[in-house]
Amino acid sequence: MRRAFLVLGAVGLAFLAGCQSDAGPVVVIETSMGNIKVELNERDAPITVKNFLRYVDAKGYDDTIFHRVIKNFMIQGGGMGPDGKPKNQLDPIKNEAYNGLANERGTIAMARTSDPDSATNQFFINVKDNKNLDYKGGKGGEGYCVFGKVIEGMEVVDRIRQVPTDSNDQPVETVLIKSVRRVEPK
Repeated sequence: MRRAFLVLGAVGLAFLAGCQSDAGPVVVIETSMGNIKVELNERDAPITVKNFLRYVDAKGYDDTIFHRVIKNFMIQGGGMGPDGKPKNQLDPIKNEAYNGLANERGTIAMARTSDPDSATNQFFINVKDNKNLDYKGGKGGEGYCVFGKVIEGMEVVDRIRQVPTDSNDQPVETVLIKSVRRVEPK
C-alpha cells in the first residue's frame, strides 16, 4: 500500500511538473508604430535576459529609437535617444550565443561590436532567418545572442522594416520606442 502511494505521488509530481509553463518573462515594446510583445528566454540566455530586464526596470529604453533599419535583415534599437545621442549603458555582458537559439524571423538578439562580449543595451529583432548570425564555434564564430521571440506584433515589426531610411540605414522619420515594460504572460 505504501509503495502504491509513493508511485502515485511520483506520478502526480511528474504531472504537475509537466503542467508548469516554461514561459519566461514577457515585455511589451511600445513604439510610435504600435506594440510588440516579446517573450524572453531566461532558461537559455540568463545573463542576457537579466541585463535586458535591468534596462527595462530602470526605464532605460524609454524614449529611445529604432536607429538602424535594414528591410531584409533586422530592426535595431534601444541605445540611442531621438537626438541620436547614445543612452547610458551598463557594463558589457558575456555573449551567450552558444545557447542553441537561432537568429530566426521574429527573434530578439543583442547587438554588439566586433568584440563578442560587448553587448550593453542595443537589441535587434530579426525580420528574416539570419543563420549567418548564429554561433558557429571557435574564433570568429561567436555569433549574436538570441534571448527571446516576438509573440505578438510582428505586423508592427514589418511596418517598421518598411520605413524609408537614409544611406546609413537610419529611418528618415523617427521610430520611437516609447517604453518597454514587463507584463504578465497569458
